[in-house]
Amino acid sequence: MSNPVNPQLRFGLWYDFRNPPAWKRPYDQIYAEILDQIVWGEANGFDDVWLSEHHFIDDGYSPALMPIAAAIAARTTKIRIGTSVMLLPFHNPVRLAEDAATVDVISGGRLELGAGVGYKVEEFEGFAVSSKERGARTNECLEILARLWQGETLSFKGKYYEVNKVKLTPEPIQQPRPPLWVGGFTPPALRRAAKYGDGYIGVGPLTEHYQRYVAALEKQGKPSDKVRLAGGFFWLIASEDPDKTWHEAADHVIYQTNAYAEWSAKAGMPLFETIRDRGHLRELGLLQVVEVDACIKMIRDYASETPLTHYYSWTLPPGLPASWIQPHLELFATKVIPGVRSAQ
Repeated sequence: MSNPVNPQLRFGLWYDFRNPPAWKRPYDQIYAEILDQIVWGEANGFDDVWLSEHHFIDDGYSPALMPIAAAIAARTTKIRIGTSVMLLPFHNPVRLAEDAATVDVISGGRLELGAGVGYKVEEFEGFAVSSKERGARTNECLEILARLWQGETLSFKGKYYEVNKVKLTPEPIQQPRPPLWVGGFTPPALRRAAKYGDGYIGVGPLTEHYQRYVAALEKQGKPSDKVRLAGGFFWLIASEDPDKTWHEAADHVIYQTNAYAEWSAKAGMPLFETIRDRGHLRELGLLQVVEVDACIKMIRDYASETPLTHYYSWTLPPGLPASWIQPHLELFATKVIPGVRSAQ
């Protein structure tokens, strides 16, 4: 049974700053264009921007989210800046607590830190971290982050991290601390979100994950009636000429999806099929390009299945310039967002 769409549903942009070799351009242009687009997005109805992290990839998939978040913070005044997600096993928790608190200061209290455990084999090899430790490392890191942000003078001795009499300065603007989101699709990830996080962040179908998250919250003795839940379609683009737009984006989305398919399969947790061609992409339905009314209906249907508080979808297919998506974002901002919010 569907539920009313949250009238305060927030809409977000989502970027990875990738520069695939087949469509390579100067990195400074890509970063500058996306930062300009985020500034535009803030002025035109987007509430949040989400940043994605990976490492050691030949297309430069953004490995350093806190510098990007600081750059966004310096150029904006109200859009909230989230990570979807920081890969915590590859970060020293004290260093991350300091960097994130500094971003919160620069932004005037707009940071939302989303965390995950990671899965890409080459990342664990590169950082010399065992993938078998990723869950426990992430749990320790989340605990240290929260306690430092909340002002504790912390001494902590875990299995992987030790902290001795650390007091965080400057402290974050948000009190008692910046929100912590936890992502992932496994039962341990959902238990982690309930225990350590302030919300659950995912993508794609969320009903089953939401139900497990609620059960985990209740087991923790935490309220489950006003959860913070972020999600969205993998790709959903509003267009006045959907077929033309779909064909322009298709090869770029195939490139993106097949990279995820390869990485996740190598890690033993396949997320997607390897896409053979455009026909196969169309068959799988991962790239949805639709007219405004259909876009509004899809988001409303998605957001009514679970009590979604934050909607987001990939913004820019890897290898396309920010100018390519701009008219579609304008359509989304002027027609789709008001349409979703008004059709209560």
